[in-house]
Amino acid sequence: MTTQSEQVLEEGLIKTLKEMSYEFISIKEEDNLYANFKAQLEKHNQKELALHNRKHFTDKEFEKICIFLEGGTRFEKAKKLRDLYPLDTADGERIWVEFLNKNKWCQNEFQVANQITVEGRNKCRYDVTILINGLPLVQIELKRRGIELKQAYNQIQRYHKTSFHGLFDYIQLFVISNGVNTRYFANNPNSGYKFTFNWTVPTIRTNLSNG
Repeated sequence: MTTQSEQVLEEGLIKTLKEMSYEFISIKEEDNLYANFKAQLEKHNQKELALHNRKHFTDKEFEKICIFLEGGTRFEKAKKLRDLYPLDTADGERIWVEFLNKNKWCQNEFQVANQITVEGRNKCRYDVTILINGLPLVQIELKRRGIELKQAYNQIQRYHKTSFHGLFDYIQLFVISNGVNTRYFANNPNSGYKFTFNWTVPTIRTNLSNG
């Protein structure tokens, strides 16, 4: 069996996602992440903004949105994504901000980034991140072929303790793969490896294996 490095697996996965019309975005650190989130949120809400003769949120308005997204349990955070947020502007208007289009998923903005660096108690770089409307909702951790998947699972648990915060608290799904086997699990820290599940869609496994 040919040994594949994490880099080869990562490049193969990104190539596959780009072929599926995911936009590749270079995000090196958190300032880039928030700038991209603002741009994608404006793009997703362009019709609502146009009703107010706007194309952008002001910095103060975006700050209010970010404050709204802070805090709460993971269940409460997931609910925030489903609901519209009533953003009151300085001139007395109200903009209904949508974070996700639940009914027409193809009308969301899909992006993929890799090696995002986040400073927490430790400095960590995440392998592959899938963003929807600028929010990091799926995190994929890769290990080279032959490495047990549990190592990737344990790495994510370390991230929970040392670096996940801010927008990364909105991750809904983790995927771990070594190019041969792929498993997924919900963002529920310390639930245990037994709560990971086999990925049964053959496309992802095949493309990761082929690099």
